[in-house]
Amino acid sequence: QVRLVESGGGSVQSGGSLRLSCDISPYSYTDYCLGWARQASGKKPEGVATIDRHGSTTYADSVKGRFTITQGNDRSTLYLEMSSLSPEDTATYYCAIVPDLTTTQALGVMTYRVGYWGQGTQVTVSS
Repeated sequence: QVRLVESGGGSVQSGGSLRLSCDISPYSYTDYCLGWARQASGKKPEGVATIDRHGSTTYADSVKGRFTITQGNDRSTLYLEMSSLSPEDTATYYCAIVPDLTTTQALGVMTYRVGYWGQGTQVTVSS
């Protein structure tokens, strides 16, 4: 069974940066996307960024130019570099693997928690 474990969350002031990591247990999907989603208190999950096995990426409009998704060479680690953080970025951040979808499709269906998700890591941005 796929297992995903996030780390790197914390508290930061507005304008600051954080780097999230996700360790992913071995998986055998031949066509998949890895991604990050977030869920703020009282809101639905929101896809933040996705990357496929070819390295193609898709970002939510709200984070374009500020967040960067990358994966380790062995594809067992996923990263999210976040900069210019604002209080609106405060949420629990989850990494996920979504089989058989494009990066754009995967970003959209994360609202429905499709795929396999980790337990999340909290990011709090203060003004």
